[in-house]
Amino acid sequence: MSSKKTVAQIIVDILGEAGVKHCYGIVGDTLNQITSAIKKSDIEWVHVRHEEVGAFAAGAEAYLTDQITACAGSCGPGSLHFINGIYEAQRNRVPVILLASQLITSQQGNDFPQEVDFESVYKNCSVFCREISDATQVREITTAAIQAAINQRGVAVLVIPYNISLEKVEDNCGHKIYHPKPIIRPSDKELAEIADIINKNQKVTIFAGQGVYDAHSELIAFAEKIKSPIVHTSRGKDFVEYDNPYNVGMTGMFGVKSGTMAIKECEVLILLGTDFAWSQFYPNNATIIQIDIDATHLGRRHPVNIGVVGSSKPTLAALLPLVNEKHDTKFLETCRTLYSSAMSKLNKKALPSKSTIHPQYLTELIDKYATDDAVLCADVGSAMVWACRHFNTNGKRRTVISLKHGTMANAMPQALGVQKAFPNRQVITLSGDGGISMLLGDLLTTIQEKLPIKIIVLNNSSLNFVELEQKVEGLVNHYTDLQNPNFAKVAESMGLFSIRVDDSDLLEAAMQSFLTHSGPALLDVKTSTDELVMPPEIKASQVIGMALYSMKASLSGKIGDVMNLLVDNFIKK
Repeated sequence: MSSKKTVAQIIVDILGEAGVKHCYGIVGDTLNQITSAIKKSDIEWVHVRHEEVGAFAAGAEAYLTDQITACAGSCGPGSLHFINGIYEAQRNRVPVILLASQLITSQQGNDFPQEVDFESVYKNCSVFCREISDATQVREITTAAIQAAINQRGVAVLVIPYNISLEKVEDNCGHKIYHPKPIIRPSDKELAEIADIINKNQKVTIFAGQGVYDAHSELIAFAEKIKSPIVHTSRGKDFVEYDNPYNVGMTGMFGVKSGTMAIKECEVLILLGTDFAWSQFYPNNATIIQIDIDATHLGRRHPVNIGVVGSSKPTLAALLPLVNEKHDTKFLETCRTLYSSAMSKLNKKALPSKSTIHPQYLTELIDKYATDDAVLCADVGSAMVWACRHFNTNGKRRTVISLKHGTMANAMPQALGVQKAFPNRQVITLSGDGGISMLLGDLLTTIQEKLPIKIIVLNNSSLNFVELEQKVEGLVNHYTDLQNPNFAKVAESMGLFSIRVDDSDLLEAAMQSFLTHSGPALLDVKTSTDELVMPPEIKASQVIGMALYSMKASLSGKIGDVMNLLVDNFIKK
């Protein structure tokens, strides 16, 4: 049976049928029909203060729930503001739909005030982007958009002119949404080839990424049979490191020496559910096998010897009976011993200090007092390093970090979406002072939406990670200093429970009080301004760069300017 409804009503009905629970955004004129329809539906509107925050929040909700989530904005600047958070969601391959309302069709194409060509803006950061120009196609196009977001793993953008959203059309409900769950693994021939290589070599390392999200038991069983150390990416941390006697840590800039060695010195490297980008951390002489659900990722970052398509869980299950059990554990034990030593060195700074508050110690306290199923969202910069290194997962905890898009200011907005999706879980942010101040206004969203997120500010009065990058290049750091307010007082004025700590002796008690507060809260912590993020391998160029920085930084005035010029010219020669 069909009935006439407005295009806006039909779109919202389809979102509900697809399982959308929340829509994040800011209301506005061309969006009014959509928000009116949402008000009459079971979908909850989440009123943020900046649209970028709405996109971050929607993406984080979709990331942890694996369910499609929505955001919506008004014409022109309204829907344009979503762009950075939409890029984040697309790079995380999570299902988000953006409803970008548009000027009426007769006003388009003439540089009318607030006109933005959303299809051109969003086509490079979405799996589907289309304007509804014919009201009779609303169900067909909206269903196709949701199908693309769910099954192509990304963002769908619907551009909706205001006059189209008003039109009433028949809704025959013929187009449905499907959520297929195929089992995908390599062919028997490919599996036999992989098994043959593993059986002929002794030193085999597994490098696991986010693609092992549902394959923990299969991963451990496989590593046990072939006596393989397991290295994981930062995105794979939540699914690999817990209850894992074969874990030897991460590689890459966030990693430790054991993870780097396990990859560099293996005979066979199995890339499992990872598209690790940094080619300098791949081995030079090993046979590389890549198993990935996306065929376009095979050999994309580094040449591989065998590339096959498959999900981690069924692929490991099919491969396990084909490999011979290994008994020589020398390589594995060497990696594990090195891992223990590397983590011991990292944890030295995680002890309390009388003179300063080390961010490692702060993060260890988060780890100690957070609940067993807490979610930690960390800002890009040094905060993400401390989270990856010092916050332990246990199979229940999760981390949310902008590891592929690498944007500032992600943590607090993402925490809003996580808390909305999981109202009974503890949600914590480790926010940089640069990140929190960039989207500070949405602290008000914690009050308006009654979201009890716990915001910790690493207050070192600098863009710390950028400062470190400049120093490693032999530059005196410029433009990285931040003149910060008392963030605790700012947050308190907005209605949050707030504490400021600059004494290491007071931090542990403050952390406990802060985390057990029932509502939204902010902990402003004055941390060390000279903390170094040490990579697993220190290159000569980095040592030279830091030495040059030290030399240049000690010089001042006109003599210093001349000496800096001489040093730069010497290096060029």
